[in-house]
Amino acid sequence: AKIRQEIIDNDLPRTGNGQENLDKLVYLQAALFEAMRLYPPVSFERKSSVESDVLPSGHKVDANSKIIICLYALGRMKAVWGEDALQFKPERWITENGGLKHEPSSKFLAFNTGPRTCLGKHLAITQMKMVVVEILQKYDVEVIKGQKIEPVLGFMLSMKHGLRVKVAKRCSP
Repeated sequence: AKIRQEIIDNDLPRTGNGQENLDKLVYLQAALFEAMRLYPPVSFERKSSVESDVLPSGHKVDANSKIIICLYALGRMKAVWGEDALQFKPERWITENGGLKHEPSSKFLAFNTGPRTCLGKHLAITQMKMVVVEILQKYDVEVIKGQKIEPVLGFMLSMKHGLRVKVAKRCSP
């Protein structure tokens, strides 16, 4: 409902993509980031050190070390995200002024980090916003209650039983 209201408030056209206004959809982007924090598309990341280094956490890493990072677990760590780490809370990504809060890529690894940060990050976010806007302007989507929702942890995160939803064409704007 909040995302749909943001789309209405920013006067996105009902036809076409209204690309020029997509950057104004702060709550939508916050919700997308929050979803990727809790359910990262790639759930594990492997890094190798060429030389000795110190991680942002203060941990020392020897040269030629292999580090496996579980992004699924990282997104749920209270030490990293606070006591409400298990809650879906898009507001954690929004500043007091209503802008998008920047989190360091070493904390939010959905698009990798450092010199390996995804070159297509902005394009991917824009495409996700376009798809969400098109769907929410034309359809009502409701998750069917009572289904067992379980992730399948692997390199690519997926759902064990899928996600059943009810989709209905919207009659009104």
